[in-house]
Amino acid sequence: MSLNLTRCIESRLTASALIALTLLTSCAAPPPPERPAAPSSELTFDAGVDYAIDDLLVQARRLPAFSAAPGLLKKEEPRGVIAVDPAIDGNTGQQTIASRALDSRLLQRASDKFAQFDVAAVNSTVLGKAQYVLAATLTPIDAAKATGGTFRISLSLTDIKTGFVVAQSVARIRSEGVDTTPTAFYRDSPSLTKDRVVEGQIRTAQTPTGGAADEFYMSRLPITALISEGSKLYEAGNYAEALRYYESAAARPEGQQLRVLNGLYLADTQLGRTDEAEKAFAKIVAFGLATNSLSVKFLFRPGSLDFLADAKISGPYNMWLRLVAREVAASKTCLTIVGHTSHTGTEQFNDRLSLQRAVAIQRRIEVQAPETAGRLVAVGVGFRENVVGSGTDDLRDALDRRVEFKVRNC
Repeated sequence: MSLNLTRCIESRLTASALIALTLLTSCAAPPPPERPAAPSSELTFDAGVDYAIDDLLVQARRLPAFSAAPGLLKKEEPRGVIAVDPAIDGNTGQQTIASRALDSRLLQRASDKFAQFDVAAVNSTVLGKAQYVLAATLTPIDAAKATGGTFRISLSLTDIKTGFVVAQSVARIRSEGVDTTPTAFYRDSPSLTKDRVVEGQIRTAQTPTGGAADEFYMSRLPITALISEGSKLYEAGNYAEALRYYESAAARPEGQQLRVLNGLYLADTQLGRTDEAEKAFAKIVAFGLATNSLSVKFLFRPGSLDFLADAKISGPYNMWLRLVAREVAASKTCLTIVGHTSHTGTEQFNDRLSLQRAVAIQRRIEVQAPETAGRLVAVGVGFRENVVGSGTDDLRDALDRRVEFKVRNC
């Protein structure tokens, strides 16, 4: 073969290889886009949710499940599922009017952006099919300015099988239109519901990409699904059906959670099952004493040691105090009773008022159970340990007027 012919063949082979390489390159999926630039200032509520979801998607596209175009999925392959856990306030652990708005916007935007997946609010059916869970928090950055400051949206997407966060995003938003009033379940709950599981949800929503989601929270997602379904039914006024979900959750060993116990109490109360409601509240107290995390919402008249006159609110208080006294007496423990106040008025006034309220609760318990005398100590911390901090003196900051019972060595 002549040298010229050899060179001609090599040239044609090289050209063919370049063409083939060009074709392969053109068929390959383009690299994922860069993450959106962080906004230079706080966003509106809707813009903040959209930014956080878009950022989450860009990060997730590094994974094959998120990078394939929806039309390229094989017909026999089932669509992936993302379960969205209801967003909560990152300080209180409550669901609020604002967190519900976040859920609505988040579901809509995520459904549009994660086109390869079915995106749905968590329930038992959805969770059984889901590969990923999306956790979210909405947190006042400055609690003392919860009605006029800045909020932070935190989202994370976790692989349920591995327990690792595959994407996480944050957006800062202005407070305009952000209503921190608790939803009915949290408004009516007699105790603070922020337990180890809720803390795990908050921690997971704020875990950076590549980090491990909270194991305690992840292992109890089936209970979370039952709680979510029960709470929706409770807020719709379907108390009997809500009770069925709370009872199903309570029947499982991992179902001993404050949201479950509060749900039992609320549903039984609404159904007029007084004896069962008392049993549920006793379990709230016993659980709180066992975990050293019992905060009860006793609401007083402004600047007073008297409970609110509204029977719908303060009507059960005598029963609550009787059961607290009974459980404390039975536990043989010593307690510090901590009084709290909303962030209104002077620090000196609130320190004095919170102490007086704690002493009032202490005396009521000692009347109910004289054997607790000498085992109870009352202190007041004013507004220094607020969890809301808005100073609105209404349902939004009801948790700031709580009374805590902390176990201490005798």
